[in-house]
Amino acid sequence: MPFPHIDPVLVHIGPFAIRWYALAYVATILLGWRYAVSMLRNPRLWAHRAPTLAVEQMDDLILWLTLGVVIGGRSGHVLFYTPSLIWTDPLEILQVWHGGMSFHGGAIGVVVAGFAYAKKNGVDPLRLGDLIVAAEPIGGLLVRIANFINGELWGRPTKAPWGMVFPDAGPLPRHPSQLYEAALEGIVLFLVLRWATHGRKWLNRRGVVMGLFLTGYGLIRIGLENVREPDSYMPNFPFGLTMGMMLSTPMVLIGLYLIRRGLKEPLPPATGLDEPA
Repeated sequence: MPFPHIDPVLVHIGPFAIRWYALAYVATILLGWRYAVSMLRNPRLWAHRAPTLAVEQMDDLILWLTLGVVIGGRSGHVLFYTPSLIWTDPLEILQVWHGGMSFHGGAIGVVVAGFAYAKKNGVDPLRLGDLIVAAEPIGGLLVRIANFINGELWGRPTKAPWGMVFPDAGPLPRHPSQLYEAALEGIVLFLVLRWATHGRKWLNRRGVVMGLFLTGYGLIRIGLENVREPDSYMPNFPFGLTMGMMLSTPMVLIGLYLIRRGLKEPLPPATGLDEPA
């Protein structure tokens, strides 16, 4: 299949270019914020515990998380994938508009920002994590679509009829792995977490939703690394491992632990917050 060439720049405004990739992050933050607020305002989700935050606190938290995503995502990309930039072109590290963001680095940045916010405001960090990750797959969908528009992070060569010839990736058809990730890390994982928050009401169980996200994302990423082309500048790791696999394995282990402990922890008595007004 031919690659559908879409201009990575949506519009030029004088010397400035508004890119789909940047818009994906902006839309992720705004939509994730409003989705989290909608959960905080839904009393049926909080049968055994009061909502994690007041809506006004969520408005404050979003700034902390934005800084965590940007700083962590860029730092993770440099440390995990392109450490040579530190001594060859350190100014490039600051030029985030050129692309180059690591999911795992962004996740670490969000964890650090979330813990800092929780400590400052006396909030349970596990419950705060449950709320944050429930909205994360929105970004998984939008950012991976932006990766596809950019023609980057393509998959390995394939003979499948939907294989695409990507610009700068040689003449062979390749898996459109960005779309696989958008579907699985975005749509499927969102639906799983939606079932957990709205179906099972697991926002009342500390850490379970966060554990489900970590486990789900980690397993999806490990699986998709088998069809995603490793970056050309990465070394050949033993046993066919990739950096994405190695970074995702601890996520799965931590996630399984959080699910187990959260489901074993006794629930407090019902608060009656889920009763209709």
